[in-house]
Amino acid sequence: MSDAAVIALRCRTSDRTAGGVRGAEALAPRLGRLLGVEPRLIGSPGEPRSAGFNDDLRDSRGCILEAGGQVDDAMTAGRFPVLLASDCSICITTLPTVLRHHPEARIAWLDAHGDFNTPETTQSGFLGGMCLAAACGRWDAGLGVDGVLDPARVVMTGVRDLDGGERVELERAGVGTAPPDKLAGALEGDEVFVHLDLDVLDPSVLPAQFPAPGGLSSEGLRDLLGELAESATVIGVEITAFDAPEDEDERDRLAAMIESVVEPLL
Repeated sequence: MSDAAVIALRCRTSDRTAGGVRGAEALAPRLGRLLGVEPRLIGSPGEPRSAGFNDDLRDSRGCILEAGGQVDDAMTAGRFPVLLASDCSICITTLPTVLRHHPEARIAWLDAHGDFNTPETTQSGFLGGMCLAAACGRWDAGLGVDGVLDPARVVMTGVRDLDGGERVELERAGVGTAPPDKLAGALEGDEVFVHLDLDVLDPSVLPAQFPAPGGLSSEGLRDLLGELAESATVIGVEITAFDAPEDEDERDRLAAMIESVVEPLL
């Protein structure tokens, strides 16, 4: 796919470990080769730390805006964006950007978590657990993003770890859900942008920073993505949360597995 753009965003959003940046860096050359394009690495890694969402929003403002800018640049040029990042916080800007270019698009949200907390419901204060709600305008992240994502355009699958208040917010907002084997049918014929947080995989398959048992197998996720690519018009993808280990051999093994899983989508 020579009209693709593979971008690894290395700057810090709400990273609490260094593994997310390592993961984006490990996947970028693999997916670049798969698509026949030269990947680009944007930004410099920041210091991982546990911080409240207000601090992360202040310190990571430029990085989160850069994420939306990269999707905007790719789509303006008629390219298929493949954005790699450590954390889901990028969606605050990327998803509204997608909808500006494709107003009828749907979002396939593949994640162990809903990321739909607000300042009123969050128990952890973690920005990465609040980002989809911000993209949908359920709270104001103060980034000056042009437009918001209609929650009804989101279809979640694989989500299995929700806070109580977050669950209520999802129901009130009208976010859609579908079991993994029904996702392709729910989005058949639609333009679809895929948000793939790799912790949708079971932690026995891919270790995660925030593990949630009961996830997909690698074969199950590969099949799901292949079915989605056949039934819908996929217009781009963001891949987050490959919390890659320091050990190079293990990191390469896991990166090769992820490449195999996402290949049918690309």
